[in-house]
Amino acid sequence: MPTLRRSFQPLSAWLIAALLAPASAQSPAPPPPASPGSVVAELALEAEAMARVVGSPTSRLFLAAAKGLPPIRPRAVLRDEKTREAFTDAQADALPEDRRAALKPLTLDERFYYLTRYGTPMAYARAIDLAAEQGFQPAGSRILDFGYGGVGHLRMLASIGAACVGVDVDPLLPALYGERGDTGEIPRLDPDADHPEGSITLLNGRWPADESVRAAAGSGFSLILSKNTLKNGYINPPKDRAVDERRLIKLGVSNDAFIAAAFEALKPGGLLLIYNLSPAQAPPDKEYIPWAYGTCPFPREALERAGFEVIAFDANDDAPARQMAEALGWTKPNDDGSPGMDAERDLFGRYTIARRPGAEAR
Repeated sequence: MPTLRRSFQPLSAWLIAALLAPASAQSPAPPPPASPGSVVAELALEAEAMARVVGSPTSRLFLAAAKGLPPIRPRAVLRDEKTREAFTDAQADALPEDRRAALKPLTLDERFYYLTRYGTPMAYARAIDLAAEQGFQPAGSRILDFGYGGVGHLRMLASIGAACVGVDVDPLLPALYGERGDTGEIPRLDPDADHPEGSITLLNGRWPADESVRAAAGSGFSLILSKNTLKNGYINPPKDRAVDERRLIKLGVSNDAFIAAAFEALKPGGLLLIYNLSPAQAPPDKEYIPWAYGTCPFPREALERAGFEVIAFDANDDAPARQMAEALGWTKPNDDGSPGMDAERDLFGRYTIARRPGAEAR
């Protein structure tokens, strides 16, 4: 699912170009893969920088978990350039011979493992800050991430005791995270902690439209989180501007049905948190940018009608978003010499928080 993107090293940029290019396109030779542990070291430095701008001990604990991210050796997946499907070797072995013959290998390194197409997992710290302000604690909680995009932040949350369920439609992710240790129980950041071990479950498909995905995800969540996925521009594009359908997100159910499913999946006291970072919208004479329309895709009245207590609706989060941009180096010049982000003019934050009434969730 598309979001605000920033890839700060050339390999990720090359991989994104290769993944999105037409099947007939010729790609330049890739740069060498990142050595195992090198990207984890960068992420640990980002976590230290972000820890200076977040407000809650919960977010700082989340950021401290960056030091426990495991190094990842480059891994190969097999990809069908026409359908965009991807497979591990074991998955490809089960395919008919003609289908397997059409697959091409793609090497994915530690940088892509943790950043994928969407950038650093440290950008989740602000959303966790907002949840913590409402009493959320990861240890012993179940979290559903709608449009997770990458496993890094889920691994960090699981290492401090959360049972994380990530849902996405990107066909590359099941192959990328198909090795032993990518999912299942995750070792504690602190081996002596008294909370249960956390876990990661990754589901590919549309939640809640795909009944099998909905059933596998289950319920009893303390937090349903969506960062940079549930945006008005993706879900409810304007009717008076041309929009590329390939850049939209199809929920597969009505907005009201999606809200009702979220309400049902939460435990009493659980939170629905929609957090969006967006760039400036293009002028009317330019192509519409769906991800630049980052307000909540669901009316406040619809949330309340489903039974939610709306705590914040489309709250302005520009200042913390721009602090994040500074801390993570988004405003610095890029490696190729081009200018970095002008955060004051091109970065905007919005969030919506709704609670299922009842006893407080952990």
